[in-house]
Amino acid sequence: MDHPHDRRYAPTHEWLLPFTDDTITVGISDYAQQALGDVVHADLPAIGSQVVAGQACCVLESVKAASDVHAPVTGEIIAINHKLNDTPELINDEPYNDGWLFRIKTTDIAGENLMSAQEYEANIE
Repeated sequence: MDHPHDRRYAPTHEWLLPFTDDTITVGISDYAQQALGDVVHADLPAIGSQVVAGQACCVLESVKAASDVHAPVTGEIIAINHKLNDTPELINDEPYNDGWLFRIKTTDIAGENLMSAQEYEANIE
């Protein structure tokens, strides 16, 4: 499995990519979307809601089960991927591009338990 090296990964299989200096984009890894199966609905967090690193903040429903997505950092939800309302399969088809989930405005990601792509790949093997 090839995980992009331009982002960081949480132990709970979320990825994060800097969007601006204090805003990150969050999605789930290719490994996670394969384990989840065909996503049929994304219950995304509300814009303006506060999230805490490590806590569940939204739910992805697949043909197999419903799975929590955890916030990889603490902050405020400032955007969600509205495309997922009509095409949740983007999470499966393009987990690192159009299948992103939400954006968080945060003040500090340095202290979080995040891995490089190489560390993440070693962790899931």
